[in-house]
Formats: sequence, structure tokens, C-alpha cells
Amino acid sequence: MSKTAQTVWNNCLEFIKDNIQPQAYKTWFEPIIAVKLTDNALSIQVPSKFFYEWLEEHYVKILKVSLTKELGEKAKLVYIIKMENTYGNKQPFTEKIPSSNRSAVKSQEVDIPLKNKNPELRNPFVIPGIRNVKIESQLNPNYSFENFLEGDSNRLARSAGLAVAAKPGGTSFNPLLIFGGVGLGKTHLVHAIGVDIKDKYPEKTVLYISAEKFTQQYIDSVKKNNRNDFIHFYQIIDVLIIDDVQFLSGKTGTQDVFFHIFNHLHQNGKQVILTSDKAPVDMQDIEQRLLSRFKWGLSAELQTPDFETRVSIVKNKLYRDGVDMPDDIIDYVAKNIKSNVRELEGAIISLIAQSSFNKKEVTLDLARIVVEKFVKNTKREVSIDYIQKVVSDYFQMDVSTLQSKTRKRHIVQARQLAMFFAKKFTKASLASIGSQIGKRDHATVLHACKTVDNLTSTDKQFKKYVDDITKKLSV
Repeated sequence: MSKTAQTVWNNCLEFIKDNIQPQAYKTWFEPIIAVKLTDNALSIQVPSKFFYEWLEEHYVKILKVSLTKELGEKAKLVYIIKMENTYGNKQPFTEKIPSSNRSAVKSQEVDIPLKNKNPELRNPFVIPGIRNVKIESQLNPNYSFENFLEGDSNRLARSAGLAVAAKPGGTSFNPLLIFGGVGLGKTHLVHAIGVDIKDKYPEKTVLYISAEKFTQQYIDSVKKNNRNDFIHFYQIIDVLIIDDVQFLSGKTGTQDVFFHIFNHLHQNGKQVILTSDKAPVDMQDIEQRLLSRFKWGLSAELQTPDFETRVSIVKNKLYRDGVDMPDDIIDYVAKNIKSNVRELEGAIISLIAQSSFNKKEVTLDLARIVVEKFVKNTKREVSIDYIQKVVSDYFQMDVSTLQSKTRKRHIVQARQLAMFFAKKFTKASLASIGSQIGKRDHATVLHACKTVDNLTSTDKQFKKYVDDITKKLSV
């Protein structure tokens, strides 16, 4: 049987998956697409130049071993990076890993043109003298890279943030979109980027603003008939940071004005940084032309930190506050508060406060009382694995059957229900849900959710399935 790019790459992935951490595999290998196989050269598509450089720096050995197993000693790997410039033209870039036995491969410096800049271009909207007006950045200096601890859950986002801070507007990450659930550090990270830029480039105008406040300012400008002044102001910003951009959903006027501001900043080499609680592909009621802009740069997900990272966060918090705490108590807190960094730090603050106010020693019993309050007040987060088990048990089938390629109607419906409940009960992206439920893509998950909604309103038996499983998951 002749080999295809997909089968070769799937075999490589099986080997890689067995030899690296699950989180690293998810971050660095799941987004890769196998493109073509020519003789002994496999071409793979990666999302950005940064992604390619990271693979070369950290995973070149394992890539070479896995590919040599599949294609022999003369195996070659070709990276394809597809970027879009301001006018929508594709800028392909390829780089080969040669079949030598070097432990690492140096990457060539390749300039990927991202924008057509004209040095004679003048901004017709700049109000004379406005450059002399001091614009407060609205940044919180307490949020820094030093106290944003790196782990598998945030490595891509943090590394991209450092790259942007070093060269704002001059990297492939424009815009840089940081997305993830509540309390995972999105706001902290974008403040840290802004603070670092201000330190390195004091002359640059940096502005942090929430999407909610941006919307309110726009509404006020329309009321006062000075919409143009609003636009002019934002067009002179060098680094624009907008928090919770999903808040623009359904607000067509604000989206339209942001679209024009974004285009102007991007074309003039200014940096745009955004945060959202979901990936661009999952955003509802945001215009396609705006979503396509979000995809020009890098979308980096902040995920739930693993146990080791949570322990590091707690220890760092205690060190900054000058407090000592026994390791068994730190471990207990980190094991029991999993989904939210903000709550993790809140529990530590509460523990210190309880101890201080009541003049009690910090003990494991005190930790249990504090943690119990936090966990009780937090809605239990259901995992995708748990959802698949509940749905499979309900329909009396194995999880492997649920995830299989079969098109039998009752199995397809069970799979669609698992996807529907994963979207309802977890913060995972559609792509992540699809990947975990039978290695499907985000479009399949979206279709599954629509199908479940339609069947629930037209089929009484199917509605009973939904109600029964909802009860089981809500216990």
C-alpha cells in the first residue's frame, strides 16, 4: 500500500505522543497539518514562523527520529508557513530539515513580508498637536513577566508575549490574541507585555482598555457627534491592548469602527494585542472580516495549569508576600483548586488572613476549611473525558465505540451529544473538543451542536436523552 502524507504523519504523531508530555503534544503537534509527500520529503503546515522556530529548537530530534522510522535515512521535513498580509495575499515560506545527524538545525533568517509599508504614507486623521497630549497607558505595573510563571499550559502564549514585547509590531504575532477561561491569567499577561514595552520603548504610546469601555467610548462619541475624533485618537496608539474582545459580539457599530482602527494600526506597523474567553473560531456574532483579522497573527490559548505549575504559583505568591508555609499544605491547596489561578491565589490570601486575624498557625485542617469554601463556591467543572463516559454508559457502549469512525445512526447521535455537552459544560474550544472526541475538526463539533439543538425541539425521544444526560452531568 502506497504511503500518503497523512498516514506518514499519523505514524510520526503516534511515536511523538508516546515520548512527550500530553500538554506539549496538544500545544505543538495537534495544530500541524500534513500537506504532501514527495519521495522522501514530508511537507507539513504550521501556523506561524514562531511555531516553526519553536519546533526546530525544542523538537527537532524527535521529529527526525519519527520521520526516519517512516521514510528512512534520507527523510526530509519541509515546513510550510502560510501568512496573510494586509491585502490578503499568501506569503509562503519553506525551510527543510536536512537528513544529517546533527542534534539541532539552525534556522535561516527569513523575512516574511507582512505588510506593504510606504514611508511617504501620511496619516490624514492625526489631529495637529495631539502627539503632545500625554496618554496614560492604564497598565498595572504589578503585572509582570517575572510573576507570570511559565508552565506547559501557558508556554506558547508567554513566549509569544515576550517576543512581542521585544519587538512590538515587528513580529508575525500581529495581532496577538490570548484566549482561555476565567482566572487563567489573560489580563495579567497582556499587562506584562505592555509594561515590558513601556520599559524598553518609553517613547511608544501604549494603551490598555477593556472592550466594554471601548464600546462605551464609541457610543459616547456618536452621541456627541465626534466619532472622527474617537477614531483619530486610537489611530495614533503604537500598542493597543483590548481586553475581553468577545464583548464586541453583536455590536455592529463598534465592530465596524474597530475594523477600521485595526486596519490602520496594522498597515502602519503598530501592535494590536487582544484577549478573549474563546478562540476566534468559537466567537459568535463577530463579523467574518474582523475574525479574519484576528487570525492574521497568533492565537495562543491559556489552559488550566498542571499540578507542578500550580505549586510554583503558590510558592511564588508566598515568596512575594514574605510568608513561609509547609510543603504539605501548599500541595493540598494546589491539588484541590485546579481550574483557576485567581482562586488559587485567593485561597492562599484567605489562608494567610485567617491565620493572621485569628492568631492561628497555618495547619492542614485550616487549609481544608478554606479550600472547602472555595471549592463549594466554584461550579464543578466537568471534563470532556467524564462527559464521554457518562454518554457512553447511558447508551450502553464503550467510549472507543463512541469515538469510532462508524456512521451507525445511534452511535453518531451519541457522539453528537457528547460534543454538545462538552461545549455546554466545559471551556474547551471547538477544535479541542473535536480532537478529544474521535479526532474530529471544529466544523464537525459545530454541526453536532446544531443537530442536537434541532432534534431537541422536534424529537421527543431525543429531548429525553438530552434531559437525562443533563441531570447526570449536573449532579
